[in-house]
Amino acid sequence: MHYMSTPLSIRFDPAILDRLRRRARAIPGSTPSGLAQRLVDEGLRLAEHPGIIFKDGPTGRRAALALGPDVWEVVKAARETDERGETAVSALGALLSLSPGRVRAALRYYGAYPDEIDAELAMADEESRAAEEAWRVERRLLA
Repeated sequence: MHYMSTPLSIRFDPAILDRLRRRARAIPGSTPSGLAQRLVDEGLRLAEHPGIIFKDGPTGRRAALALGPDVWEVVKAARETDERGETAVSALGALLSLSPGRVRAALRYYGAYPDEIDAELAMADEESRAAEEAWRVERRLLA
């Protein structure tokens, strides 16, 4: 979802601005302005959602638990459990080897950014369907 941007004048320390420009050049399609906006957004999300980090991967940047699974993986497991309430939190913690607090951190992040996480879930589901179909084709060819 893109919104119309509003200009904001920021004065950067020259060393920080140099680092920002170098980093933007290292990321294909990135600009210093776009990178600064992404970093500010992620920084605010980190402050608002303790325990959440951002990781790069084949599908781009995504929210994850520090030293743990991606948020979408916790949400997927939550959708698949038959448990509810605190029993669900405990069951998810046991299944994913996470403390109840970490499970709640992932679920709170999902509550704040459901469209983002739902898109990641849809992408993961599509990749899973494609992998299963490729496996079926291979089985038929080798039968």
